[in-house]
Amino acid sequence: MPYVIIEMNGGLYMNRNYFFTSESVTEGHPDKLCDYISDSLLDEYLKQDKNSRVAIETFATKNKIIVSGEVTSTANINIESIVRNAIKEIGYGSELLDINPDTCDIEIYIVKQSPDIALGVDTGGAGDQGIMFGYATNETENYMPFAINMAHKLSKRLSEVRKNNILPYLRPDGKTQVTVQYIDGIPSRIENILISSQYEEGTDIYKMRNDIIENVIYSVIPKKYIDENTKIHINPTGKFIIGGPLGDTGLTGRKIIVDTYGGYARHGGGAFSGKDCTKVDRSAAYMMRHIAKNIVANGFADKCELQVSYAIGMKKPLSVFIDTFGTNKISEDEILNKIKNKFDLTPLGIINYLNLTAPIYKSTTNYGHFGKEFLSWEKIINLE
Repeated sequence: MPYVIIEMNGGLYMNRNYFFTSESVTEGHPDKLCDYISDSLLDEYLKQDKNSRVAIETFATKNKIIVSGEVTSTANINIESIVRNAIKEIGYGSELLDINPDTCDIEIYIVKQSPDIALGVDTGGAGDQGIMFGYATNETENYMPFAINMAHKLSKRLSEVRKNNILPYLRPDGKTQVTVQYIDGIPSRIENILISSQYEEGTDIYKMRNDIIENVIYSVIPKKYIDENTKIHINPTGKFIIGGPLGDTGLTGRKIIVDTYGGYARHGGGAFSGKDCTKVDRSAAYMMRHIAKNIVANGFADKCELQVSYAIGMKKPLSVFIDTFGTNKISEDEILNKIKNKFDLTPLGIINYLNLTAPIYKSTTNYGHFGKEFLSWEKIINLE
């Protein structure tokens, strides 16, 4: 298998002063609702049949959910019940403001996986062609870019204060955005914090602003990054009462940058949610993150980006690319050799190594698929 290394001009993000922005969304965002439904269904199939082939997409609009896709499985699941429970778990409950899990209309269009695709997958090949990226940096403890890390913490905290009745007037839909100032390539302060959160009608918006600053922003953002010049924007339109699928349609796979590195690293274009592990869009992206993280954690580089490419039906990747942005402590050729000797990058090799037939995908849906220490691809190992 050809391992390809392309030398690039190092120091792309090093020794520079610049601003970088990343966004996140809460679990109640309509696109994330659809991701969560798709991954909830995937998990239920895997609980009964670990070899299930699943590719499910969900569409959400005014009090209506449409589930469609391709499934080949021995499992027999109640799709409608799972969909309604997923909506309830997020916290939706009003047909007038977002969506009602008890009264919403659910349409289901599921067929079997194409036999033409199965020809390649059944023999251990990739379920599709494509390119996947993995990235890691030592600028945070979980080896994620700083801006997306902060944005995820804000979004997660927005949901926590709602569900724990700390700010009971908040509703599920919400978004966050953080602009970080880098000085000499190091995240040094936060320039902008933007939070948009759905809330109940009649809420005192001035009290809500202060509550969010105190209970969300100051709760998760280290104060050393906030100074007198940090600008905080909360619901800048002035009103956010109608939300969820009533305010904006939702669709599985539309938050791929939120799901990965917040735009700080490249993306191959493939979405994750609703796909079983034979789809390299998901499994190979997880593997590239695992390897990139361990390259950095083992001290071989301060930053690392990996790309891998596959052809449908073929077991071995067509190419592997590495870029350490001039931060490598050993040569990139040496790092590639470590990857080649340590890891089996066939789809089946990845699935077995990361235990991807387990029903764990609901836990990946929200606040990023990377940076969560309990996930198998986040485990740190010795590469020596």
